[in-house]
Amino acid sequence: MPLVYDQLRKVASRCLRDERADHTLRATALVNEAYLRLVDANVAWQDRVHFFAISARLLRRILVDHAKSHNRQKRGGGVTRVELDEAVMIGPDAPSGLLELDEALQRLAAHDSRKSEIVELLFFGGLTYEEAAAALKISPATLHRELVMAKAWLHRELAQGSA
Repeated sequence: MPLVYDQLRKVASRCLRDERADHTLRATALVNEAYLRLVDANVAWQDRVHFFAISARLLRRILVDHAKSHNRQKRGGGVTRVELDEAVMIGPDAPSGLLELDEALQRLAAHDSRKSEIVELLFFGGLTYEEAAAALKISPATLHRELVMAKAWLHRELAQGSA
């Protein structure tokens, strides 16, 4: 764990960077929750990239679960706004909530699972283009082309959702 803790902490910090100021989940708590789930996971780890790919999905799931619990009526039903980082920025005027992003990613996965995985690996996993390409067994150029299409698709979906 010491070998990957700092990297997971950086990824968690980046995921939480654009959350609201009064967000109750902190990077350390997010990493600790992920660690507890990873320890219980019965996964045959293949390599570092595989570990971070699984971690990306887990961090996303934890953040979505947290946002869902925050948005419940007894919690006030507030909307959580999350800006995507530069790796998967959909557009400067496209701030959408984590729940809306998760729903859009689920729709994208139903339409094209690899594009959804690319966004997940880059944004939630903090992987580089090269690492994400290696995890998906595609070239970095193919990853870039697919990311461009995924960003356009997500932009359209999130714009329609806010209209």
